[in-house]
Amino acid sequence: MLMRRTGALLAAVVTALGVAACDHADTYVSVAEKIRETGQVSIGTKWDQPNLSLKQGHGDPEGFDVDVAKYLVKELAGGRDVKITWRESRQASREAMLQNGAVDMIVASYSITAARKNYVTFGGPYVIAHQDTMVRADASDLTKATDLKHRRICQVPGSNSYQRIVEPPPDGQLGLPAELVGANTYAECVYKLGTGDLDAVTTDDMMLAGLSSHNPDQYKLLKDPFTDERYGVGLKKGDKATCEAVNRAVAKMWRDGTAVKLLRKWFGQTGLTLPTTPPPAERCS
Repeated sequence: MLMRRTGALLAAVVTALGVAACDHADTYVSVAEKIRETGQVSIGTKWDQPNLSLKQGHGDPEGFDVDVAKYLVKELAGGRDVKITWRESRQASREAMLQNGAVDMIVASYSITAARKNYVTFGGPYVIAHQDTMVRADASDLTKATDLKHRRICQVPGSNSYQRIVEPPPDGQLGLPAELVGANTYAECVYKLGTGDLDAVTTDDMMLAGLSSHNPDQYKLLKDPFTDERYGVGLKKGDKATCEAVNRAVAKMWRDGTAVKLLRKWFGQTGLTLPTTPPPAERCS
């Protein structure tokens, strides 16, 4: 009996040590270390934004943000291929997904703002977009952003684009009275614009260019940008090591010409004026 109990105790100890070892193996100081050690990473991106990150069927999402993410994590892995698990991250869920570990990083037209930096450490930015406005092609009375006064504009949870219209600085931009019409995504905004439930959709020009690219005769961009939207790589708050590694990778992406190549690949036919020089890096904090 004693021998059986001793054997059972030893088995339990071995099992516990094995579990502890596994737990330790799954614990990393930073996402950069996890990528180097395991060659795996989970990335949050949007699944409904043509040209930026669009998922169709059972395949992986495709677009500029997706290609940027692939480049960056391969650099973080020292040039080795990385197995990426893609997860959908809508505007309203991005901070929570980073905080609860649902994703290791987010590359999803994620504008760096002072408010978001309270909860997220941002690498980058990897590109600068500009808020613009999309209207129906026959809307001849809307030619500039200030024409949105008393108009119906789209409000997407977690996005700050509508605030730039209706609130004054420092939190907003134009301080115009406008009617906010809710939608879950910007794809839904475009649908409501097409049905006449909205007068305009206002958000980043890259997002609008992608959303309108499949119906160029139905919609038009006003080409009246009024903000700088610095697209950053979202990381769990405090992951300074990964942030610094991302910034080095972003600098290399611009230096070797990949950034310009990817911009032309996804937006070269949209009529946008594309940047040709890297944006200044954020300070990691």
